[in-house]
Amino acid sequence: PPPERSTAMLQLRPMQTASLLRTLRLHIPNGTPVLQRSIGLPQQRTLFWSRGGGGDSSSKGSGSTSGGSDSESMEDVKKQGSVSSSSSSDAPSQENAIVPVGSTHSAKLQKQRDFSLEPRIILPLSRRPLFPGQQQVLQVTHPAVVESVMKLMEKGTPPFIGAFLHRQESTSFTMSEGPESQLQGDNSSTPSQREDLSQAADPREELHRVGTRARVMQVAPVASKTEQQPNGLQLLLSGHDLVTIEKVLDLGPPLRGQLSRLKLNTEEEGDALKAYINETMHTIREIMAINPQFREHASMIHQGLERLDRGDPNAIAHFAASLTTASGPALMEVLEEDLPSKKLDLALTLLKKELELSQLQAKIATKINETMSSHQREFWLREQMKTIKKELGEDKSDGTDKLLEKFRQRLEGKTVPKDAKEAIDNEMEKFAGLAKESQEYQTTRNYLDWLTVLPWGVHSTDVMNLQKAREILDRDHYGLQDVKERITELIAVGKLCGAVQGKILCVVGPPGVGKTSIGRSIAEALGREFYRFSVGGLYDVAEIKGHRRTYVGAMPGKMIQCLKKVQTSNPLVLIDEVDKIGRGQGDPASALLELLDPSQNDSFLDHYLDVAVDFSRVLFVCTANVTDTIPGPLLDRMEVIRLSGYDFQEKVRIAEDFLVPSSMREVSLWPPMETSSRVAGGEEIVSNPTDAEPAVQAEEVLKTTNVEKEPSTAAELEEAKVAKAYYTDAAVDKSALESLIRWYCREAGVRNLQKHVEKICRKLATRVVEQDETNQSRETSKNQDPARNGTSSGAVKGDQAIHKVENGSVDLRVTEDNLSEFVGKPLFTSDRLYEQQLPAGTVTGLAWTAMGGSVLYVEAMALPRPTGNKGSAASPSVTGQLGNVMKESSQIAHLVARRALTQVLPESAFFEEHDLYVHCPEGATPKDGPSAGVTMTTALLSLALERPLDVNLAMSGEISLNGKVLPVGGIKEKTIAARRAGCNTLIFPQANRKDVDELPEYIREGLQVHFASDYSDVLRIAFPEPAQQERVDSPPTA
Repeated sequence: PPPERSTAMLQLRPMQTASLLRTLRLHIPNGTPVLQRSIGLPQQRTLFWSRGGGGDSSSKGSGSTSGGSDSESMEDVKKQGSVSSSSSSDAPSQENAIVPVGSTHSAKLQKQRDFSLEPRIILPLSRRPLFPGQQQVLQVTHPAVVESVMKLMEKGTPPFIGAFLHRQESTSFTMSEGPESQLQGDNSSTPSQREDLSQAADPREELHRVGTRARVMQVAPVASKTEQQPNGLQLLLSGHDLVTIEKVLDLGPPLRGQLSRLKLNTEEEGDALKAYINETMHTIREIMAINPQFREHASMIHQGLERLDRGDPNAIAHFAASLTTASGPALMEVLEEDLPSKKLDLALTLLKKELELSQLQAKIATKINETMSSHQREFWLREQMKTIKKELGEDKSDGTDKLLEKFRQRLEGKTVPKDAKEAIDNEMEKFAGLAKESQEYQTTRNYLDWLTVLPWGVHSTDVMNLQKAREILDRDHYGLQDVKERITELIAVGKLCGAVQGKILCVVGPPGVGKTSIGRSIAEALGREFYRFSVGGLYDVAEIKGHRRTYVGAMPGKMIQCLKKVQTSNPLVLIDEVDKIGRGQGDPASALLELLDPSQNDSFLDHYLDVAVDFSRVLFVCTANVTDTIPGPLLDRMEVIRLSGYDFQEKVRIAEDFLVPSSMREVSLWPPMETSSRVAGGEEIVSNPTDAEPAVQAEEVLKTTNVEKEPSTAAELEEAKVAKAYYTDAAVDKSALESLIRWYCREAGVRNLQKHVEKICRKLATRVVEQDETNQSRETSKNQDPARNGTSSGAVKGDQAIHKVENGSVDLRVTEDNLSEFVGKPLFTSDRLYEQQLPAGTVTGLAWTAMGGSVLYVEAMALPRPTGNKGSAASPSVTGQLGNVMKESSQIAHLVARRALTQVLPESAFFEEHDLYVHCPEGATPKDGPSAGVTMTTALLSLALERPLDVNLAMSGEISLNGKVLPVGGIKEKTIAARRAGCNTLIFPQANRKDVDELPEYIREGLQVHFASDYSDVLRIAFPEPAQQERVDSPPTA
């Protein structure tokens, strides 16, 4: 049997505890179980129970402490919270209710008892004070403190100690906050330093004035992280009373002193105090509904609320403050306050702050949960979709690994810059973690596809052979010596330097002169890849710089697309129609500045790639018709090469060597070239038209003449084979080409000439087909008459077909006489507006247009003024759609002519007595430019002197107010136009002598060119009579 008094401690679950209590009530009527709550295990209970022989009376005489003992009798424990089991009634009452030990300060549930001053061990708390009725964990590591606590625990009764908050708050406390913080709160990283107060002058200055008398409910050893042996203790403290240190007995460690209990003030229960209590309880319940940490300990809080409801305001304030996560000093204000209403006010303030914090925490948690729920829902739906597809046999792997391997293989052997390599690696890492259904999956895949497909560090080998380059350029283009010389210079410099550097060339000339096609020939001559794109009408900067990846359907710019296509970093890029670039979303012309600037294009930044790309080794060739519309900063970055167009002889040569043969082969009149029939120098070996019988080359093709049914058997297929005939007698005479160029195609280029040649070839092909159908119709009619033809076959044998073609009477030669049958009536009936003689006041001028040079006549007419209106000379009226520049030139010409007339005929008052009119024919054509001043001045003088000029004289030049002849442009085009019009005497400014000297000899042949620096020189040439040969001196300058 057990001894007269025995004590046991059990760790039980709540259900086990309830079951055991019922058993004890039934079987141990004299036993009194006392329920204590455990630390660290909120769902467990520690059951202390004792069994005595005489029931309650037997335990009343024991429990007195002796000689400085830190224990109390079980009688005190029963008085604080015991239960009395009765076999007659199970109804709980105030005397037999089961309550936690922490209810010592409930006015309704405990009997307060004063205790004398006794020496106690005093332990400092690091962060939070211990409130009466609450529990808290304290870790001690100082060896002396550990030894003292163990000696107290060996006595078998839970001892009492003093727990005071240290004034220096610990900053290394990292355990969770909330309602359970009083159970897990005091866990400083250096408790041994906190426990040793022996070095303090007055330990009471290091601790707060008010502390708590606490019972050590449990002791557990604590091992360090590095050592297996325990080096400290973890104490479970249960607060009982508020105490102060009356006297320090021993500095320790541990600190020992005499404690004195604080008497709690009372206050009459009024409306204000009730309001504080109700609001405090209501706030606690609000926090419980919001804060998840409070919900985890709902049972403990509910027990406290039920126990404290309408109870002691001091206990309610302590309980409410202990639930908050406030700092130690703030909690100490509640603990040290004497007046209950003020104490409740402080606790309620802390609760309200905790409520706001809980609401904010709940809002954040709700937002995160909504986001997570959306992602989880999407994840589960996609997983279900995968499962459904797998069951249906439609499951396909996303192929991410294969794509990543493909991207890595692309980069093998390439020299990727550092910035690009980092971008690729980052994107690959991100792409590996993306789901195929993700929105960023396709965007990242496209971005990686562009980054890895570019030819990083890949260059083609340039051909450094001048002779081969000349052969290729001469083969494809006739003339264009300026461009050819520049390319040979580029190759020569590259051969000396070891590599051809990137350049920006701009070929400017009229349409149809071969600006675009010369780019492909240059690329072939250099051995580079060729890429062309046109910027004519381009209005979006993104076409050059690319789109931002944030846009739907974003793509890189044209240059990045170029590198992807050619797969080399040094191609030849032809930017066509650079003078027709538009304006819209931004300024595309300005976007070209970075691309075409040799000092910047080594780090060109595309908006889509967002990685610098090197274009410094790219050879750019731009084309334009005029330079006037090209922005100045862009034009400054380009080396301009001007093409003046083709003259008459060059056009004839191009038509004979290229246009006619290619058009004949295109319509299958001539056989295709099996091998290259071109030789160095650009000449093509073709069959010249002769009077001999045409040579017919036949190849077998499938053709049927039986309209009733298609051939189906092998015999019918063999029988249906007829000869394919080529008509090499089809030809265009040189005289026809000359007439075509002179009367139909006067433009500077050959595009219009090519159209007319193709039209002639189509007409010839039509004649051939019509003749063939006529012969075939005749043969068919013979086959239908057996008496006339012994065979009944509807097919024509090959030799018979050739015979019929040879015997056809179709004429396939184009001459000057029958040219109009193919291209219609001539567009130009004469090169001159005046064939025989020019009237007085009319002068032949020369003009430059985008289509080449042309003859521009200037006509002047004078009408006498009425007698009453004679006076000062008025400016001439000008017509013919003249621009502002030409209008101003007419005014200056009028002044210069008046001055010249006064020196030639001082007595003449022609300009004062007549109204003048100046007109330039072809009024529907706009005209402008600074080259008609000399022509207009001469026309006015011719009218005033009534002397016509030579019909073969033409001139061009601008004039200043002092009579100086200024230089003009387009000398070659104007000279060609003069030759075409039959003008063999030309007047040009003296400054254009060098331009005339550069003209080919065949252009200058038969021409008499005069140069004038002052208008007196023009006057002497235009009016050769002795009276006009005197030099007209310029007036002295002011």
